[in-house]
Amino acid sequence: MQTTNEAFVESKCEYEKEEEFTSLYRWQHWIRALSIVVLIITGFYIAEPFVASIPSAQPDNFMQALFRFWHVVFGFILLSVVVFKSYLFIFGKKHEIERKSIKDIVNPKVWIKQIGYYLLITKHPKLNGVYNPLQFMAYTGFYLMMVALILTGLILYVHVYHDGFSNLIYGTMRAFEAMMGGLANVRTIHHLTMWGVILFILGHVYMAVYNAIFGKEGAMDAIFSGLKWHKKH
Repeated sequence: MQTTNEAFVESKCEYEKEEEFTSLYRWQHWIRALSIVVLIITGFYIAEPFVASIPSAQPDNFMQALFRFWHVVFGFILLSVVVFKSYLFIFGKKHEIERKSIKDIVNPKVWIKQIGYYLLITKHPKLNGVYNPLQFMAYTGFYLMMVALILTGLILYVHVYHDGFSNLIYGTMRAFEAMMGGLANVRTIHHLTMWGVILFILGHVYMAVYNAIFGKEGAMDAIFSGLKWHKKH
């Protein structure tokens, strides 16, 4: 509960805006989000068709092929976005604030305060970067799942398409397939990782709303406008 003095001080606070996410970051975020949604829907259909084909006299009216086509298209879009985001994180000058988040991972005090904040016990800790330790570790896990999905997806891809890029990576993907114990295991890993991504999305949306409500710094707005608002006395 706020005291009268605290409420008075907060009412006197001014807010200053700060660029949290660049336009490139925001675009790749929403393209990645769209790709994941399309891949989940089409992936469910490929595994267990839930839409009947439209009756047609045409001999090439294959609903499975259509869903597989869009799955492949958005799979390569996701691959491109993940590579691009990785480049921004490692080399982007304006993305140094993301790299600074690594400092907080090795700081026990920040971990304790962050957990306390989520338990509504303490205030939000002051961070060096844009992500708190729990966020950073969650995003690291998310990108590891992205790598697993892309790798297993490419292995499955070379078994369906055999020319061009598929032919170029065929030998490498077959080696990874053998390391994973065969094609059946690859499919299992692909499906299980997809469920991991779905759980991450649910948690990600929940925490974004949580931080927007309790942080009151425009956490949800930042992914649209790029700006976040900080109090100053």
